[in-house]
Amino acid sequence: MHDLNQALADIADIRSQMAAGTIFQGFGPAVIAISGFLALGTLSGQLLWPELLASSEQTMLFLWVTVAILSFLMIAYETRARSRRIHGGLADEMVQNMLLQFMPIGFAGTAIGAVILLFTPSDLWLLPGLWQILVALGLFASQKALPQQIMFAAAWYFLAGVVVLIIGAKSGAADSLMMGIPFIIGQFLLAGLLHFAQGTIEND
Repeated sequence: MHDLNQALADIADIRSQMAAGTIFQGFGPAVIAISGFLALGTLSGQLLWPELLASSEQTMLFLWVTVAILSFLMIAYETRARSRRIHGGLADEMVQNMLLQFMPIGFAGTAIGAVILLFTPSDLWLLPGLWQILVALGLFASQKALPQQIMFAAAWYFLAGVVVLIIGAKSGAADSLMMGIPFIIGQFLLAGLLHFAQGTIEND
């Protein structure tokens, strides 16, 4: 029994190492682009009906959090199905590896948002830039598992986050453009890079 358990453990280790050394192709360009269109629709709605969709910083940010959750659910569903189709038996290990990369970033963004909202709501202007920088850090942290082209999207989110923080520091307030423009451009850029990388991998 001990030998059997050891053999199973060795197999699991080998699978984990294979998953860690394989480029993850679970993120589909189409669903990433859809999240970009969702962000575009949200920004358009807030600019057209600010009294309804952006009457306060809390309302504006709550809508963007809702958009982020919807986008996450769509991407997660597509990623699981796509991973099983492309990576076969390694799909579960590869998805787990990506979750381990991004979950700390997600928890950090949630915690920062909750603390600022509950204890220092006058500092809500910090959130758009900080969230964008956290997205960048998640992408940078996953550079070994994702196509190298994705680092351009990571760089965009990082630079956009810094610029948004500077703008917010000067105005002392958050607005829809600070959330919308970086995420719209970032998601469409990410979708395009994934599409390009997918073609490159297939050609190789």
